[in-house]
Amino acid sequence: MTTQSQIRTLVLLTMVVSVAPAAPAQSSQNVPRLSVDGLVLRNVKAEAVTYKGRSAVRLSDAAAPESNDAERWALVRGTSLADGTIEVDLTGDTLPTANPTARGFVGISFRVAGDGSHFECFYLRPKNGRAQDQLRRNHSTQYISFPGFPWDKLRAETPGKYESYVDLVPGEWTKVRITVSGDKAQLYVNGAPQPVLIVNDLKQPPSAGAIALWVGSGTVAHFANLNVSPQVK
Repeated sequence: MTTQSQIRTLVLLTMVVSVAPAAPAQSSQNVPRLSVDGLVLRNVKAEAVTYKGRSAVRLSDAAAPESNDAERWALVRGTSLADGTIEVDLTGDTLPTANPTARGFVGISFRVAGDGSHFECFYLRPKNGRAQDQLRRNHSTQYISFPGFPWDKLRAETPGKYESYVDLVPGEWTKVRITVSGDKAQLYVNGAPQPVLIVNDLKQPPSAGAIALWVGSGTVAHFANLNVSPQVK
């Protein structure tokens, strides 16, 4: 027999459920398995390889030494995202010929214009993750935006706002997830429930664009298991 107390509890639960906001719907984009043929390359060398047990695309820096961080990427054909989620497995390490200051810079660019002139980007510095220097560790992740917002400008004008620490190992597979909504984006690493880097003021105007695999100076990187899930409006 149902008591008045039980009835009141059921009514309250019904009210809570009825007002709970629904999460934005997302639909997985049909991104084919990463392949060299599916990439548009700028100043990088791409190879199909098996790396530590996974089929992957290897990207190596092939840019002139004076090139900036907008000059090394591989645009993934058939991708488009304004808001939603990007997931990928990646590794980053340095080439044998790299400058000692190189850190194995590797990441993902999003909302990329067709000619690569505009994009947002999160990247990792794997060789900082376990450095025996706290300041270097604090620079393990980075947000940049082109045109106009390279890492050195952001660090000089707003120290610590667009980079943070996360545990990383050079050359080891790392799982990355990026969520994008309007002028906000968050970076998650290795399945952590909380983001390691939060950006609440993306620098470029919100727009749909492609996804690109991104590397920095002196880097050799691997990418696998790319999945793009645009938010359904």
